[in-house]
Amino acid sequence: MTTTLSERISQSAFDGSRLRVVLLLDLHDGAQKQFLEAYEHMRNQVASTPGHISDQLCQSIENPSQWLITSEWESAPPFLAWVNSEEHVATVQPLHSCVRDTRSLRFSVLRETGKGFETVPDPVRGSLQTSPRLGDGVVRHALTFTVKPGTEDIVAKLLADYESPRSRVDDHTRLRRTSLFMHGNRVVRAVEVEGDLMAALRHVSRQPEIRAVEEAINPYLEQDRDLSDPDSARMFFTRAALPTVHHVSAGRLDPGSLKRHAVVYQAKEGCGMALARLLAGHDEEAADDTGSPIDSSTIFQRDDVVVRLLEASGPLDAQPAQALGIHGPGKAARLARLLDGEANAVPATDQDAARFLARSEMRLITDRRATDS
Repeated sequence: MTTTLSERISQSAFDGSRLRVVLLLDLHDGAQKQFLEAYEHMRNQVASTPGHISDQLCQSIENPSQWLITSEWESAPPFLAWVNSEEHVATVQPLHSCVRDTRSLRFSVLRETGKGFETVPDPVRGSLQTSPRLGDGVVRHALTFTVKPGTEDIVAKLLADYESPRSRVDDHTRLRRTSLFMHGNRVVRAVEVEGDLMAALRHVSRQPEIRAVEEAINPYLEQDRDLSDPDSARMFFTRAALPTVHHVSAGRLDPGSLKRHAVVYQAKEGCGMALARLLAGHDEEAADDTGSPIDSSTIFQRDDVVVRLLEASGPLDAQPAQALGIHGPGKAARLARLLDGEANAVPATDQDAARFLARSEMRLITDRRATDS
């Protein structure tokens, strides 16, 4: 059965539409003055960031400790580049001591009405999301970090042997699947959540079995952290975040025939987002190709690291160009322009593609699906 475009599950940071970011905050008592000073500093910093259009600071009329920051961006890529930067980490650091709880939401702008909008010229108005996307109720996120060279096998065993936590968080949130991969000394943990991602991550972090394995791998991490120190833990997981920039699922293949794989790409400095966009375009095309072994793809990107999580039937090396996202005219050459040549030999032939795939496919350490309700 062929999946129609209207049935396709898709999310993307690359549709070109404007982005609305909503940050909900609950302040500690007595922290308003410090918060406003920190916000002014942050506002001045973000105002000069490419792609930023405007922001608003709002305070609840019902509960003065509840605040709302909204910002508008020309599109998602410049916002993601900013929010994942070390400059952003430093800029928001003063806010942490003021805030009891936060929640960040990101939306593509689909419709806009009103006199103010209608009188703005099209080039200034910016693009809108062309049509609603069809979701599957799942939030996808990943974390990545590196361990000290020589400790990879120790860390792999620790990460493979822990007891799974309960998947049910509350009546609305459930941890559906966790997959953990390694490539060299890089670890990638991908999670799928039904409901509230932050609630699920907080739930997992409190589980004794998870805290035990996190403490056990601490001595082997290249980046020091102290999970008993909220600021240290927050900084580690902020830097480890590997956001989803694209997901597409064709849903045409039998789920029982699919295996999960991950491929990692090292982009040239400053080219990570462009590389992720190239791979996303390929995977959108593959979703329409009834001969493709790939049924779904999730692309994660931060800085110059891009990870492509695939659900595929059969071994990836049976069709290496499809598996790498370079099947089709000119795609290998475009990929070559974006890759870090020192880390990746350019896959110019089918044999090169097979060798590239062998070097770039990540080792699956564990793939756990929810079993409890």
